[in-house]
Amino acid sequence: MSDADPKIACVHAYVAAFAAADARAAASLFADDATVEDPFGSAQIRGSDAILEFYTRAMQGGAKLELTGPVRLAGDAAAFPFTANVAAASIAIDIIDVFRFAADGKILSMQAFWGPGNVRSV
Repeated sequence: MSDADPKIACVHAYVAAFAAADARAAASLFADDATVEDPFGSAQIRGSDAILEFYTRAMQGGAKLELTGPVRLAGDAAAFPFTANVAAASIAIDIIDVFRFAADGKILSMQAFWGPGNVRSV
């Protein structure tokens, strides 16, 4: 699978949105009725406005994402490991995100898998 796959391109656009601190760019990757669960098991964030608010807050701390392995594709999903470096808090969080996609290529759901054991001081 090449980087030309639209799901992989979406993951790279997501990482680039964080690099640019562009919450609107990140939120624009999601379907209108999408959900975000960050971390997995927490209350779902649902819909465009709530997702934009979530990414606006997430980026206020200066979080930057760094892929730490290849994007894995299966069916309508992509999973990818990355580190979220949060300069304002002097922490790094090792995360695996899973995106599920709609037929139009928009993200239907995002689940972030991480917990206290994945947070470290930097």
